[in-house]
Parts: sequence; C-alpha cells; structure tokens
Amino acid sequence: MFCPFCRYPDSRVIDSRTSDDGLAIRRRRQCPQCGRRFSTTETASLSVIKRSGIVEPFSREKIVSGVRKACQGRPVSDADLALLAQRVEESIRATGVSQIDANDIGLAILPPLRELDEVAYLRFASVYQGFESLDDFEAAITLLRVEHDAASAEADADAE
Repeated sequence: MFCPFCRYPDSRVIDSRTSDDGLAIRRRRQCPQCGRRFSTTETASLSVIKRSGIVEPFSREKIVSGVRKACQGRPVSDADLALLAQRVEESIRATGVSQIDANDIGLAILPPLRELDEVAYLRFASVYQGFESLDDFEAAITLLRVEHDAASAEADADAE
C-alpha cells in the first residue's frame, strides 16, 4: 500500500475493524517514512459478467430493481426486497467466486423469491428459465402445487 502523502511503497497497519455489516474491513495505517496516518477500506470484489461480455461490479440495487418488476402489484415491501437481495449476495459470496454470470444471479434469486411470493417467482422464472409456452407455465405451477401440498401434508402430520 503506497502512502498517499509521500508515495512510500509500504505502510504499517495500526488498527483493523470490520465495517459495513462485516462486508468490509477498515484499516488505520501509518507510513514508516513520513509517519503520517491514513485509513483504507478493503472489500472482497464481486464482478458480474453480463451477456454482452461486459464485466461490472455486483450491485444489490440491480437485484432489487429487477425483482421489484416481478413483484408489481404483490404484497411485497421494500424491506422484503432488500432482505432478498442480501440473501442472494450472501449465497453468491459463499460460493467463493469473484466473477459470476448475470444469468447465474437470476437463477440464485429464484429460491428466496419463491419463499417470498410464488406469483412473483413465476413471473421472474418465466424470464430466467426461458418459459416459451403455456405448457411451461403449467408445468411450473403444477410443481409448485405438488410441493405446496407435500409441505401442507407434512405440517399436518407434525401437528398430530
């Protein structure tokens, strides 16, 4: 780390603290050459590879805006969308990759969105799973019903 004051090519870490909900580390540094102190912030980078091949930084806001369209007219709050975006980012970061395809992010959105709102899930899935006909929608709805009925039966068995 170069000193921003004298450009000396080294510095000593005096203090480290997590910040930004544990997603970043703030370090207080001192230059051994000039003795001045400065702060740095370190974050693990996560880049998105778009369909066009362009690479850009990951953005929770883009997840929220994309999912908001699918949730239009549904009982989903902004806080719900923010939590969903956080869960998606955490699941992607847990994989340990530094670059991820935009389509993979769309697929990572599906499970938490399904828990949040099944209608919004179907709307979003129709884009990311490439629904091409009514049969695709019917198959997805049938799968949701089967899994919903199985979960209800399991809950009833647990209640007895």
